[in-house]
Amino acid sequence: MSIEIDISHYKNLAIEAQEGGVWIVTLNRPAKRNALDIETIEELVRFFSDAPRAGVGAVVLAGAGDHFCAGLDLIEHHDADRSPADFMHVCLRWHEAFNKMEYGGVPIIAALQGAVVGGGLELASAAHIRVMDETAYVALPEGQRGLFTGGGATIRVTDLVGKARMIDMMLTGRVYKGQEALDLGFAQYLVDGSSFDAAVELARKAAQNLPLSNFAICSAVSHMQNMSAMDAAYAEAVVAGVVNTQAEARTRLAAFADKTAARVRPTT
Repeated sequence: MSIEIDISHYKNLAIEAQEGGVWIVTLNRPAKRNALDIETIEELVRFFSDAPRAGVGAVVLAGAGDHFCAGLDLIEHHDADRSPADFMHVCLRWHEAFNKMEYGGVPIIAALQGAVVGGGLELASAAHIRVMDETAYVALPEGQRGLFTGGGATIRVTDLVGKARMIDMMLTGRVYKGQEALDLGFAQYLVDGSSFDAAVELARKAAQNLPLSNFAICSAVSHMQNMSAMDAAYAEAVVAGVVNTQAEARTRLAAFADKTAARVRPTT
């Protein structure tokens, strides 16, 4: 079932469809350093729920202005004076949004600049590829603010850089950036110029893949990480059986067989 995405229904996300199936989704609260209020979270839930059924080939997730995302909108949180139950449900909506991203089957490339802090790092970690520029820095300052992560850092950030490093960040406010952040696994790419331009280039490459292949890569791998080794091996075989026999792959396999397909070569 195919649906259309009505971008006029979005206030805090600026959304643009480009040629080749690439969509640009920009957090559009630059005066707040793109901090995540509940309305923005609901818009993320809506877009990433619709994207797999709307023919979205790949998404570039960016932040307007100088920062990607400074995390939870602390002013909204302070003014709302939520009860424990109320904030629990806020966190569950964050998880809904980020799970839609990680498990939705559409490649998401995050273009990181400036602050990627707290919930902003949780958001970035739900993307499949992260590209940092030289201004980008990551931190989990929850400990200093009397808070605890509620958007999946204990799951995704720990998966990226390990339990000990995440605990250290929360306890001490440690900040990482540049080559050190890249080497530790916060991102897969570090660029001298625009992280956005680099993310768009990667999204265009990903969008050229067959949709079913991308769906498997951007959903099955995460699901399999949650399984036992035996269950994951079985699931991998089933997914490979479906994906590797899809009709649309025959043309690409034929091109490989007759040596007209591009060969894998290292970049210079």
